[in-house]
Amino acid sequence: MAGASLLPAKVLLSKRVQDMVLNGEEPPHLYICRDGADQTEEEFSTLSSPIPIIDLKILSSSETNSEQEAELQKLHAALSSWGCFQAIGHGISRPFLDELRQVGKEFFEQPMEIKKRYSKGVEEFEGYGADPVPEEGQPLDWSDRLFLDIYPQHTKKLKFWPQSPTSFRHVLEEYTVQIKALTEVVSKAMAKSLNLEENCFLDQFGEGGPLQARFNYYSPCPRPELVLGLKPHADGSGYTIILQDEVEGLQVLKDEKWFTVPTIPDALFIVMGDQMEIMSNGIFKSPVHRVVPNSKRRRISVAVFYTPEADKDIGPELGLLTNEGPKSFKRVKNYADTHWEYYQRGERAIHVAKLV
Repeated sequence: MAGASLLPAKVLLSKRVQDMVLNGEEPPHLYICRDGADQTEEEFSTLSSPIPIIDLKILSSSETNSEQEAELQKLHAALSSWGCFQAIGHGISRPFLDELRQVGKEFFEQPMEIKKRYSKGVEEFEGYGADPVPEEGQPLDWSDRLFLDIYPQHTKKLKFWPQSPTSFRHVLEEYTVQIKALTEVVSKAMAKSLNLEENCFLDQFGEGGPLQARFNYYSPCPRPELVLGLKPHADGSGYTIILQDEVEGLQVLKDEKWFTVPTIPDALFIVMGDQMEIMSNGIFKSPVHRVVPNSKRRRISVAVFYTPEADKDIGPELGLLTNEGPKSFKRVKNYADTHWEYYQRGERAIHVAKLV
């Protein structure tokens, strides 16, 4: 019976959202997850741009000064209240970020017979297509994606890495090198903002802490008030680094309101995942976020997930535990797997790591 209940979703997943849009189809019932009542939620935020902007160039300086201390305090405040920030001064050039956006766009806009060379199975994760079928009753996302393991080297499955456009592999390999360096800067800055030894989070991730890239293509939707490009969730990673294009759509939930993340051409949006909330003993928050579609414009983003090594035992940093702030989380292993099980049911998983 379980197989029969999944059949409609599997049939739909054999069709790409892009194809449905090109054919002029309205969203099928398995994509519908809203009734249009929360349209006004999408209007929150961009006027005041409340999501903090952090200059990583200041934080990466080897010299401690008042400017760096102020930026560290700003980072601490951002992650303990928002759980995310817009990173500038990260050292990755605007032209290169534009090139990454461009190869992503070119991949998705190729004919389907070319993209299908990199297709994943319905129950598989890596490759081109949609996420594996969620549990019965959960809606499908109005998006297509290409998901790739990019670090460490031995985890790459090059059969899923597009050869067209011809520059795709080279650009993604270069981006991997630059993001790997960025995770060191960000992880050290987060530790210093908590007055911890700067390498403590990097030690918990491990040298082989995997990086996974997800290229997202959000097609225009004729009924955007009924669907979501990506359903509400918190990430199961340590943290996630997101490159947006010029079309807004990513939203963060704060104080029971949805705030749209502004698009800043040379910024990277960095959002904490559940594992960083655990490692920071709940000081840093792992926020719920989602993607709303646009009725007229397509949207592309590239998310890189940074996660502790497989089988790595992670938990709250000991330097954060005091009589006034006792341990809030137990140590966990392979949390990303647990997170995925709950995600497929439309639920959060972080409660499994909380101490009562």
